[in-house]
Amino acid sequence: MIEDGVILCLCTQSEMNWYVRIAPVLLPHLHGRPLTLKRYPDGVEGQHFYEKQCPAHRPDWVETAAVWSRHNKRNIDFCLANDLPTLVWLANLADIELHTSLSLATAVERPTMMVFDLDPGPPANIIACCKVGLQLRDLFAELKLETFAKTSGSKGLQIYVPLNQDDVTYADTKPFARAVAELLSKQHPKQIVSRMTKSLRGGKVLIDWSQNDEHKTTVSVYSLRAKERPTVSTPVTWDEVEAASRRRAGKVLAFEHDEVLARISEQGDLMAPLLTLRQGLPAL
Repeated sequence: MIEDGVILCLCTQSEMNWYVRIAPVLLPHLHGRPLTLKRYPDGVEGQHFYEKQCPAHRPDWVETAAVWSRHNKRNIDFCLANDLPTLVWLANLADIELHTSLSLATAVERPTMMVFDLDPGPPANIIACCKVGLQLRDLFAELKLETFAKTSGSKGLQIYVPLNQDDVTYADTKPFARAVAELLSKQHPKQIVSRMTKSLRGGKVLIDWSQNDEHKTTVSVYSLRAKERPTVSTPVTWDEVEAASRRRAGKVLAFEHDEVLARISEQGDLMAPLLTLRQGLPAL
């Protein structure tokens, strides 16, 4: 990065290399979506901060989108990571994690997908999340809707329902997602909780439905996570989720850079249907 004539690079070479190598499959998932930066200027062990307003010192070729913020009562100019130079520039800002809207900037009121963030409360773990993920898959299969899974890259699992319908708004998806989470928590009260209250979450999996909101963001597929071990938010097959759900312990669905690149070489982008698959939500 060049700022006041000085070349600055806040990222590590590993982070830079990752985003350059993963760009062909990552960029379609970022294109046109308001991006919230999560920056670690002192490395993953240091303090971090979120940045919605695209930095004023950005190069002229970095595209932005003005989105009205009810909270700030003004437009916020979000960065759009639409090409490789922008992705490299963001990495140079130590934007290790990429958090995007479920909407495109051209229609921020219309999510193109619905998401369920499965967050385990210790001693529950990702194995427990896999069991809940399968319950979500089966519920949506009964509704004739396809679902797709990815690791959060941290400790949980995320389940996506592609929509890509022009007439769907958050007024549709948020109550629908909440109803699904509450239904499963009633059916499986010893496994699942749908409320954020921390005192309720011990040993259970929170189905976080609240991500389905115009003002929320979710970590992007193929984003690095700011951990000592550089894991990646990685698409997984339902066969892998089923296999993991039967495990008792051990390394389960945790992937680093090279593993993810090998998976893409063999499987392609398992999340590609999120970009094109059109599905309609049934009435509540």
